[in-house]
Amino acid sequence: MNESNIYRPQPAMVLVRPQMGENIGGAARAMWNFGLERMRVVAPRDGWPNQKAVAMASGAGRLLDEAGHFQTTAEAVGDCSFVFATTARQRGLTKPVVSPERAMQMAAEKIAAGEKVAVLFGPERAGLENDDIALANAIISVPVNPEFASLNLAQCVLLTAYEWRRASAEITHETVEMAKTDWASGIEMEKLAEHYEERLETAGFFFPETKAEGMKINLRNLWSRMRLTRADVQMLHGVMRQMVRWKENAERSSRD
Repeated sequence: MNESNIYRPQPAMVLVRPQMGENIGGAARAMWNFGLERMRVVAPRDGWPNQKAVAMASGAGRLLDEAGHFQTTAEAVGDCSFVFATTARQRGLTKPVVSPERAMQMAAEKIAAGEKVAVLFGPERAGLENDDIALANAIISVPVNPEFASLNLAQCVLLTAYEWRRASAEITHETVEMAKTDWASGIEMEKLAEHYEERLETAGFFFPETKAEGMKINLRNLWSRMRLTRADVQMLHGVMRQMVRWKENAERSSRD
């Protein structure tokens, strides 16, 4: 075993008898995308190290250099107190079956309590064998299309790594890039509303008089529904000013 002992707390991703080096490299990239770096490889078909895996891993090659190499699944998870197995097929084994999301929530809880956790991923052709799954405490079942349930090895690792990231890191679920501006203040929005109301009043927009008050309320309600930046407000002031100038210039030209 050549796996480094210095890691941030996280589950080990165990690739059991992977067949293609490209998929091992793709799995390494998927792991590193989401901050996972503890890879273990069990009896890869084409030997170890694998140059095709290195080529595919690209910037995640360090994970392959530091990966643990084992001959059996039992050896690969021998130091772990809780093991998940990923499988798309019913195996007739009595075990808890959880989604990837729930599995990584459980993993985060167990790791925070000081336990070591591993996730098993089977070979590309047929997945994990029952002997492998018998070593697991729970099964991860991905809610895929039942008519096409086969997942590529690297895809399955990616899904699991993504859920680990969601369970273990602070995630910003929504943000707005402000593009060098700030949200308009209430006073700025009020000034914009007054500007438009004044100019539209002059233009005779609020007609007939019996509906004028309701139209003004609707217009102010429109502004309140629109979350504008200061740059937006300045632009809309400019639009109205230019429209007024255009009208005044047109009137002046017609008199001349």
